[in-house]
Amino acid sequence: MKILFFSDSHGSTEALGNLTLRIAAEKPDLIVMLGDALYHGPRNALPGKYDAKKAAEMLNIYKKKIIAVRGNCDSEVDQMMLEYPIMSDYSTVWADGQRFFLTHGHIWNGENVPPVTDGTILAHGHTHIPVLEQKHGLIIFNPGSIAIPKQENLPTYGIWDNGILSVRTLKDGSIYREMQLSFR
Repeated sequence: MKILFFSDSHGSTEALGNLTLRIAAEKPDLIVMLGDALYHGPRNALPGKYDAKKAAEMLNIYKKKIIAVRGNCDSEVDQMMLEYPIMSDYSTVWADGQRFFLTHGHIWNGENVPPVTDGTILAHGHTHIPVLEQKHGLIIFNPGSIAIPKQENLPTYGIWDNGILSVRTLKDGSIYREMQLSFR
């Protein structure tokens, strides 16, 4: 199974337009949105081509493929605009025998890990910084932000494909970080 992960689009139609190109190229079976879909929040500058209504329309195209979790900037108003559930603080997905714990990162993250079994992939966003590391018996995976990357990182997204987890650049899909899972 191929899964595309992204986070922190914050209503940027520019970033979502680029993501649409990556989705067409990657052809994922499933798309995981790790929160902060439409609103930029008071701590972030406006992202490129901010248009929450248009961003919702762009995301709704994939409503049958998206599994999403609530980010700290997501609200009930955002849920009214999106045609797939976004209000859960976490979700779990199994793919290729591998468990993924999905959350935004403002509650559960690499420093405050959820009570899950060793070997679980903890996928979260929130920090806008890509991470791919083994820690606390888990794989900590943050695909970064497609719209407002921080600490001089590029806009990035993530891919799970046949036991390989990677962070890729939004511009052209080139591999930014990659890990072959050995405990599968």
